[in-house]
Amino acid sequence: MLESSSEYVPMHRICLKALENNETFHAICDEAKKQKIKDKDRISFRIDGTPVMCDPKLTDWWTKFRKSLVTDGKKTGTVRCLISGEITSPLSTVPAMSGLQSVGGNPSGTPLFCFDKSAFQSYGLKQSANAPVSEEAFAVVNNALNDLLNGAPAMYNREKGRKFNPIAPVYAGMKFVHWYDEKINPTDDKLAEVFNTQDEPEEDNMFDAIAGDDTYDDSEEEHNEESFARLNMDAREHADKMIESLQSGEQVSRLPKEYHILLISGANGRAMVRHYEQGNYEALQKNLRIWNEDISLCDNLGTEILRPNKLFVRLIRLMPLQKGERNIFVRMKKELSGLTPSIIMAIINGTYLPDAVASRALCYIRSKMMDLDEKDMPIPDGIACQWLKAWLRRKARMRNEEVLLMPFYDNNYPNAAYHCGAIVAIYADIQRTAMPDVSAGIIELYYASASRTPALVLGTLERLSKYHLDKIEDKWLVRKYEKRLNEVYSYFRDDTACKFPKTLNLEEQSYFALGYRQMSAQLVAERMEAAASKKNRKTEENQ
Repeated sequence: MLESSSEYVPMHRICLKALENNETFHAICDEAKKQKIKDKDRISFRIDGTPVMCDPKLTDWWTKFRKSLVTDGKKTGTVRCLISGEITSPLSTVPAMSGLQSVGGNPSGTPLFCFDKSAFQSYGLKQSANAPVSEEAFAVVNNALNDLLNGAPAMYNREKGRKFNPIAPVYAGMKFVHWYDEKINPTDDKLAEVFNTQDEPEEDNMFDAIAGDDTYDDSEEEHNEESFARLNMDAREHADKMIESLQSGEQVSRLPKEYHILLISGANGRAMVRHYEQGNYEALQKNLRIWNEDISLCDNLGTEILRPNKLFVRLIRLMPLQKGERNIFVRMKKELSGLTPSIIMAIINGTYLPDAVASRALCYIRSKMMDLDEKDMPIPDGIACQWLKAWLRRKARMRNEEVLLMPFYDNNYPNAAYHCGAIVAIYADIQRTAMPDVSAGIIELYYASASRTPALVLGTLERLSKYHLDKIEDKWLVRKYEKRLNEVYSYFRDDTACKFPKTLNLEEQSYFALGYRQMSAQLVAERMEAAASKKNRKTEENQ
């Protein structure tokens, strides 16, 4: 074939002469062994840095070559290709694509469309004649999908000394693949940054992912705040780079105009497109910045913002916690397959999240709060609370209200349920300080009822707190707790119309959980600051 193409493609003549030379041929084979190239691997050549496959003459030759393989004179049965629109002899059967075996596809390959039963056929047509496509056009589609599903050719990461092969991630039994209408630099791939197109975690790391928001450590890559910050680079900054390039001479890649997203899985021996979305790239950048603002939330220590997490880790927080679970992805597929596409589209389009997100996140928070280990902090899960914060902020936008909910606790925030959660957090912290070895504390006993009917519970917690404060020997800390309680209670005292709510709806329960978390984190930060100040004072005295 190379000999045939070399008559039309000058670059191929050079390749052919090189291969005909025994010394050069053996040198290529030796290099292939060093690179651990397997028999099934595909290689190509470059001449003066230019890939031989990029020669425009190759396309013309290949088109003519493929047409020559079709039996001449068989003009009957020619139809218009549904992909290219050209008149062609359609494929009788389409090649199967790989990469869907983990989401219901066949291990041997899954066809994109299949008409293997009479019920699927129409007008007497057989097999793929019901959806006619040419061999050339379908080869492009099939190869593109294979690359998207299985990962493009591996790229070598020099910093980490290993190959990196981005594979389409799996969300609730569906593979998430995306592409742009133009070639794009990895640093500009905003979808990859947010949805993190990496492999699923190993079983050993899954328990860490379930355990807590601050303990999970990505096995594939270290946390990189710079990559997260790149989401904030807008079109204006890119334009500035292009202007600077006129002086520096460095080429700046063009940003694409459109993005494409495909959610796909296997079903009954064939591929199933669960959702397809396309849109403007600039709008995508804006919506992803909004998403990161919406989920921005303080960490457990109350000093920093929670680091980014993969979407599958976030989706875990939408199912009740089951300790020791080993089939988390099976349960995710059953419970979240219908919800996940709506979540992804809400993130991409900047629209509101379904109410099921809030109810499921609250369910996860309660299931975890009711089953705290001794080492666990009595604080709502950070990632679950990020869902709640994003849901609340988007509901406010939907109602054309001012978005006021911030990452850290706001003593002036106009919501009674929010401050009720903060009060319960203070009471829980007081008990933990006074009775660190208690087996069943306020959280285990009262969190569920307090988050639904705070007016019935807060009186009981206030009486208990007086007993707990008497047990704390550090009077400075006691005064600190009393001051904090007075500050939060002032919201109810200053406004006589504002009373403790008798019941809380879904939205108010979400505010309750956020107020609890933010106040807990603030208390931790204050204790750490006080301890550091005390240590500094002792150091100065000793000097």
